[in-house]
Amino acid sequence: MRLWKRIGALVPSTNTTCESDFQLVAPEGVTIHGQRLWLTNDSLSEQGMDRMNSEIENGARYLATAKVDAIAYACTTGSFYRGPGWDRTMTEIVERIAGVPAVATSPAVVEALRFLGAKKVSVATPYPEWSNRKLRAYLEAAGFEVLNVDGEPTAAQAGNQDINDQPPEVIREFATQVCRQEAEALLCACTAWRSLEVASDLESLTGRLLVTSNQATIWNTFRKVGIRQPLKGFGQLLASLNGS
Repeated sequence: MRLWKRIGALVPSTNTTCESDFQLVAPEGVTIHGQRLWLTNDSLSEQGMDRMNSEIENGARYLATAKVDAIAYACTTGSFYRGPGWDRTMTEIVERIAGVPAVATSPAVVEALRFLGAKKVSVATPYPEWSNRKLRAYLEAAGFEVLNVDGEPTAAQAGNQDINDQPPEVIREFATQVCRQEAEALLCACTAWRSLEVASDLESLTGRLLVTSNQATIWNTFRKVGIRQPLKGFGQLLASLNGS
């Protein structure tokens, strides 16, 4: 008997957070099927992103054999580092190869922030400075007033693989501290960062709307395949799925 919905996820090979976040919130009958794209801790650079993204076409082709209903490219840096335009090109490539709707994390974040009506944004990340600069430029090009982009120092030094193991409590404390008073929303960027687990806490502590990379990716992917069930306990964005 065919399952209700199958979601494919293209993820960096070091990422062990994104698929588990999808599974954490997925309604009964929705399954997540990952395809890894090669990335290592010593390749966290533009060149490393280029190498990883060279596998997008093959990854989409493999996921298509699983008869997935949609594919999410789940890497924030990998979808913003080339600037506006590449994010859309990427989803077009996946849709052409796999023949199903595609979502990429960075444009999903932009869409989520716009859906929530946020214009002034504080950003918390586990990224090194080069990535934070490119993220700021990407968000500003999308029309947001970016108040600050702050990288959690221990995560930025540890490397992408170790981000997966940083306790959510550390993320909660750091993100709360860097959220500016004048911000309308707080963005926690990176699909390997376990910020979804403390999404509701962050909204309560900061008094601001929250968007995380995985939360936005899940929200947009579920809408693509017609999943409208409100998902409580993970921030207002996922709770808004009903009728959104």
